[in-house]
Amino acid sequence: MSLLHSERANYAAAGLDNWQNACYVPTSSDGQVIAFRNWFRKYCKNQVGWATPQADQLPPTPTKDQLMERYCSHVAQCTSCSGALKAMRALEVALQVASVAVVGFLAVAKGTVVTSAVQGAAVVCVAVLCFAASRWLANFIEKNFYFQDYVHAYI
Repeated sequence: MSLLHSERANYAAAGLDNWQNACYVPTSSDGQVIAFRNWFRKYCKNQVGWATPQADQLPPTPTKDQLMERYCSHVAQCTSCSGALKAMRALEVALQVASVAVVGFLAVAKGTVVTSAVQGAAVVCVAVLCFAASRWLANFIEKNFYFQDYVHAYI
């Protein structure tokens, strides 16, 4: 989305008659686009009949946060994504509750059920793993359901 908005501005800056300089169409499949643009220039003089060209015809480019936002643009309306988000949020809370419950169990059962240091260490490891899993899940939810920055080098 970010790329489309920046290219739109470059295309508008080049002007209607110099569109070939604003975008490069290297493949043979772009022949129809070139033919349409040539027809549009020749017979319509780069204008549609109901629109009058204006200097500030393009709206301002939104911020990167607005462009890459996912929740309002898709997740809130998609039943599959909103259901998955609810399930993952419930799992995140369950992992946090499990982490606290395991630590509470260790405090209550100290000396009775958990008799050795190895058992205590294992219980603490389970609590830490539950908490770490909940933090990882929170990061996963944020990136996939709310906002993930676009980094071209990772694609």
